[in-house]
Amino acid sequence: MTTATLPAAARPTGGSRPFAGTGTLFRLALRRDRLLIPLWLLGIGGLLAAGPPGLAALYSTAAERAQAAASMSGNSSLRALYGPVFGDSLGALVVWRYGVVAAVLVAVMSLLLVVRHTRDEEESGRQEMLSAAMVGRRAPLTAALLTAVAANVAVALVATAALIGEGPRGALAHGLALGATGLLFAAVAATAAQLTESARLARGIAAAVLGAAFVLRAAGDAARDDGSSPLSWSSPLGWAQNARPFAGERWWVLALFAAATVALAALAHTLAGRRDLGASFFPARPGAAEGSLATPGALAWRLQRGTLLGWVLAFAPAAALFGSLADGAAALLEEDDSTREILLRLGGEQAVTDAFLAAMTGVFGILAALYAVAAVLRLHTEETGHRAEPLLAHPVGRLRWATGHLLVALAGPAVLLATAALGLALGHGRGLPALLLACLAQLPAVWTLAAVAFLLYAFLPRSAPAGWAVATLCLLIGWVGPVLDLPAVVMDLSPFTHVPKLPGADPDWAPVAVLVAVAAGVLAAGLGRLRGRDLLT
Repeated sequence: MTTATLPAAARPTGGSRPFAGTGTLFRLALRRDRLLIPLWLLGIGGLLAAGPPGLAALYSTAAERAQAAASMSGNSSLRALYGPVFGDSLGALVVWRYGVVAAVLVAVMSLLLVVRHTRDEEESGRQEMLSAAMVGRRAPLTAALLTAVAANVAVALVATAALIGEGPRGALAHGLALGATGLLFAAVAATAAQLTESARLARGIAAAVLGAAFVLRAAGDAARDDGSSPLSWSSPLGWAQNARPFAGERWWVLALFAAATVALAALAHTLAGRRDLGASFFPARPGAAEGSLATPGALAWRLQRGTLLGWVLAFAPAAALFGSLADGAAALLEEDDSTREILLRLGGEQAVTDAFLAAMTGVFGILAALYAVAAVLRLHTEETGHRAEPLLAHPVGRLRWATGHLLVALAGPAVLLATAALGLALGHGRGLPALLLACLAQLPAVWTLAAVAFLLYAFLPRSAPAGWAVATLCLLIGWVGPVLDLPAVVMDLSPFTHVPKLPGADPDWAPVAVLVAVAAGVLAAGLGRLRGRDLLT
């Protein structure tokens, strides 16, 4: 047997030149992401650039900003959501309000990029074809991390430019903290991609780490108003806050990011060198011998139940935490009219505690929509991974195959929102029925986004991930729109604008019925298109 006929994992290139071909793969990754990365930069940069004028309109004088900072810093509910307030300058308030959101978005961007260029490539079989050339064993992972480095350097530059008008030192500190957060979660995703054979599970592991980081930061910031809680310091999101942009910058915090990122990247490279292409350290378990996968719906449930369980385990503690903080929101009525106005825009015109709970149900609704989009796009993963074709070669129609996954995508959010209601009720001590109704009222909006994601997959299968862009747009409108008081025409783009703000308000169910009808119509159109088009090859 000649070297040319050896399996990719046995080629001499993998041992003697483990990084061969890294530059070529890096350029290929940048070419593939030439639209995706700019869209992320546009969203994150636009979010930060809109902050100063929006908050300047709310707090026009230094005295108003100082009063707002004092009231926000003393409120554990707001600290859990946004973190502690370290200063009363406009720049410090912008970082307080948007810093955590921006850091989460950068982390999501980074982990998606790395998994896309590592485990996704192996799972689809493309990496095996590339490895037939002179490509070293560690080259794909290194190229993916370099892509994340390029994206996060761009994030740091865009974030710095967005806030440089409030002070160059603070803007640079915030930009570097965001870029460092992204790099750390890129390294987390790189490690996760070595542990599992499934790209979906790798994304789930990295997302679970991000969720745990958010909960730890929220719990720590709720306990202390200066960011000094050990829980806050155990979270990378807490590190980004404690860099203190515009409030006496702590440059040394960036060294924590550097140390953790280098350690995780080194671990990922070590693991990559000790496994075969396509293998992992947590191999997939064999299914049941018989009986449990008799229908397409059963197969869809088997494929997606682990992901749903992970989301449930993330929703439960987060909901309990925010439920326990609901009563603290009532203090805003007495201390800060501007902040109360923002909260009422988020949660509706009712008592402040009810408005806070309504705002939280909206947040959990948007998160449930992200799960729904991921569940819908499992169809795209199955098709591009060439697992749908042999299944459809049997007496299984496309509609039955797609419907199985759609049922999971539609029912899963109901389970997540019921979990959120239970957590809020346990944390707040309020009756479960009212909170259950409030959470389940978000379902029509969730279903609408799931239907749009399915429509994009059915009509534009190669552009199916655009469903994430739609969901992210709605997330930004829901989280940022009330603060910036965006025009109604912009707010109406999100289906979550049209669901009732419960608990506490008198619901109008007519828009809910319209959303259900729209979701049903869009799903029907998508199923009709899927039935008539060719599968991707």
